[in-house]
Amino acid sequence: MAEVKIFSGTNSKYLSSKVAYYYGKELGKISIQRFADSEISVNFDESVRGCDVFLCQATFPNADNLMELLLMIDAARRASAHYVVAVIPYYGYARQDRKDRPRVAIGAKLVANMLRAAGADRIMTLDLHAGQIQGFFDIPVDHLEGTSVFVPYLKTKNIENLIFASPDVGGVSRVRKFASYFEADIVICDKQRKKANEIAGMQLIGDVKDANVVLVDDMIDTGGTICKAAELIMEKGAKSVRAICTHAVLSHKAHENITNSVFEEVIVSDSIPLKQDNPKIKVISVAELFAHAIGRIRDNGSISSLFINYQHQITF
Repeated sequence: MAEVKIFSGTNSKYLSSKVAYYYGKELGKISIQRFADSEISVNFDESVRGCDVFLCQATFPNADNLMELLLMIDAARRASAHYVVAVIPYYGYARQDRKDRPRVAIGAKLVANMLRAAGADRIMTLDLHAGQIQGFFDIPVDHLEGTSVFVPYLKTKNIENLIFASPDVGGVSRVRKFASYFEADIVICDKQRKKANEIAGMQLIGDVKDANVVLVDDMIDTGGTICKAAELIMEKGAKSVRAICTHAVLSHKAHENITNSVFEEVIVSDSIPLKQDNPKIKVISVAELFAHAIGRIRDNGSISSLFINYQHQITF
């Protein structure tokens, strides 16, 4: 069996080091340097010949994170690695997943092409913005689910009269899956956009009176949409409102919006590092989930069993 080695890009060491810890290994040694003009150079400081190499790097802004990952894959392939897996906790450009108007790029597909062209044998990621992005790849994709860590946490809260809400029509299937674990009802916030990150109007479909509501989304960017949805839910008579958003992009005035919002808490993963502390934000680590998935790949085990046994404590 090939030896497993785990490496990290520059801005994902906060998570990669925990993944390696739960897996039971130290991070591999790699040098990532920059020339004066910011050109990136990658060099493995130890042999990866014949090894199963896992390269951990979330591709959140800026684009250097993606470029680092591509160069790491290329370097591993040229160094005769046996198997190269790109571990991408946050898959950037995923919102550009279709041609919804004339003359636009499909960024999610472009990134998939680049990862494959660089030499990746497999992709591991978490809560894609759209599940069909898996079909953009001609290599295996392990799509881990945030429910594996969020559902057990929410169950510890013992919240009564729980209702789950989608901040838009497109997220209904995601919310329905969460609700099924609690045998709870769902409601939908139907929104109309002026443009990206700007809402023209919103209405609530469903009854939330005297309920404790949990809004569920794959990411939170500026926070404008989900904070507006929370206000609408409280106006309709809810007792409390929380949010579960896997990827904490949190750009522009996001922290200010959350701080001034009606949320009791916003629950996120550590797929993206927080730029600042916020008392309303609760971070749940996905490091152990990724470490367990790496072990399943090594042993040719089932990844889907991680979802089926989400209520069990993950042990490795």
